[in-house]
Amino acid sequence: GDKAFAEFLTDEIKEERKIQKHKSLPKMSGGWELEVHGTEAKLLRKVAGEKITVTFNINNSIPPSVEEEEEETRGQQKPEEQEPDITSTPNFVVEVIKDDTKQTLVLDCHYPEDEVGEEGEDESDIFTIREVSFQPTGESDWKETNYTLNTDSLDWALYDHLMDFLADRGVDNTFADELIELSTALEHQEYIKFLEDLKSFVKCQ
Repeated sequence: GDKAFAEFLTDEIKEERKIQKHKSLPKMSGGWELEVHGTEAKLLRKVAGEKITVTFNINNSIPPSVEEEEEETRGQQKPEEQEPDITSTPNFVVEVIKDDTKQTLVLDCHYPEDEVGEEGEDESDIFTIREVSFQPTGESDWKETNYTLNTDSLDWALYDHLMDFLADRGVDNTFADELIELSTALEHQEYIKFLEDLKSFVKCQ
């Protein structure tokens, strides 16, 4: 059984390499620096007295309906059928740190499931802000005691200002589009690496 499994994985890795769009990770415009630690990626940029970081994790970033189709197409070797494009739309956290304050503004953003991939409304934002809070700068642990603003019940004018605030710092629709590209490439890269690790593990007697 293990031999057949290893052979299947070899073919699967070949197939995945064939459809891999990016041999190296796509670059983000706007001067963002990228750091990758396993499945977590961090983008950093500095703007006039501020440091902006955007963090996301590719785990569980593929919408469920696509995963089911993906299982089916990955299960049946039918090269002539066009595979659905698998895109990774991770939640991402934007942190804005001003040089002269002890606080970091943290905005938790996500891609609404029904919006992604729908061309039509040019005006609509492809991502939304879900939560906003202040966290002490330099502390990695999220303080549950800090007030967290949930945007569900938020005044639209305030919400628009928050979106503008992000856009002024380079986090806009273009950024969000490029983030999907980057995340999708990273997810695919990690998936291929996982298949390779699995193959070595299965072959190891």
